[in-house]
Amino acid sequence: MAQMETIGLETDLSLFKYDNLEQLPPGYRDLDEAARTERIGSALDELGDDVLILGHNYQRREIVEHADFIGDSYALSKRAAEADASHIVFCGVTFMAESADIITDDDQTVLLPSMEASCPMAGMAEALQVDAAWAELTAADPDSEIVPITYMNSYADLKAFCAEQGGLVCTSSNAHRAFEWALERGDKVLFLPDKHLGENTAHRVGLEDSTAEWDPWDPEGKDPEEVADSEVILWDGYCQVHERFREDHVTGVREAHPDAQVVVHPECRREVVEAADVVGSTSTICETIEEAEAGETWAIGTEIHLAEHLARWHPEIEVLPLCGDACMDCNAMRQVDPNYLTWVLEGLTEGTERNAVEVAPQEKELARVALDRMLEV
Repeated sequence: MAQMETIGLETDLSLFKYDNLEQLPPGYRDLDEAARTERIGSALDELGDDVLILGHNYQRREIVEHADFIGDSYALSKRAAEADASHIVFCGVTFMAESADIITDDDQTVLLPSMEASCPMAGMAEALQVDAAWAELTAADPDSEIVPITYMNSYADLKAFCAEQGGLVCTSSNAHRAFEWALERGDKVLFLPDKHLGENTAHRVGLEDSTAEWDPWDPEGKDPEEVADSEVILWDGYCQVHERFREDHVTGVREAHPDAQVVVHPECRREVVEAADVVGSTSTICETIEEAEAGETWAIGTEIHLAEHLARWHPEIEVLPLCGDACMDCNAMRQVDPNYLTWVLEGLTEGTERNAVEVAPQEKELARVALDRMLEV
């Protein structure tokens, strides 16, 4: 474990924090859908109310069909906190399981089926890396108070760092309110880790002409003077799924489907957001399709599995993936194979907790502060 310089918290890179999680045993690797569906059903019958399965919107059909609740990361964490189940099986990625562990009771255990389910964007802003950059950023403008905001899609130690430095957490739905909260208390915002959500939020609050990008990977990509002149500093991170979308995808779908409307996630590039009809979180995207009139056509600019779910759940609406056959799934979410779910549930029937995610006490306490501040805005 390494000591962070600015807040005195011990942590490590995420690659090493979860290197003790178990791999899927060979006996589970070749299960077909019929076999695992039967085995999952048997395990759930035995476990009853002792287990709650949470399925993120981006999970494949074979996962969400077994989920008690489907939704975005924070909504699912809240479901976990409201539940009486002693075991929460979070079919998502590592930072989501961490968030659930932060807000659930001590007698609840959060399990992550696959050790490989680690969000690449969260890994673009490791807390140790941000801690080291903080000295450079504050030195670049020593007369200003910088308030850090981290997107929910980040690790618990980065949430803890932001809390200790006077900042908070945000979701894609309330990022604009987090900006306003931060700028009431400081002079500048450091937004982590998604530069596209940060840029789109800066536009929403009227600060589009006062942004600077901080590239932690490139010594030449850091301009202290630009930071000093800007109210919003965007960390150079991004979602690999949403960055794939291009403005010509919007143009192309409208040429092929003249009546189509387009809804995209705010993690998309600025030009894609500007070209869309509706912009919002996965919850907003779902609500948009739920409220659409029969016969409407909607192109969805987010992870392909959600587009497929919405097409299946709402056959009266023509739901199209925005980039057609070029749309891809989230490679981190893909790691939660249904066979992993079978293995974890059958372990619980035997009294074995597999791949439990537990945030360290000090880290959890600070991260909870950042989340509580978010609830104030």
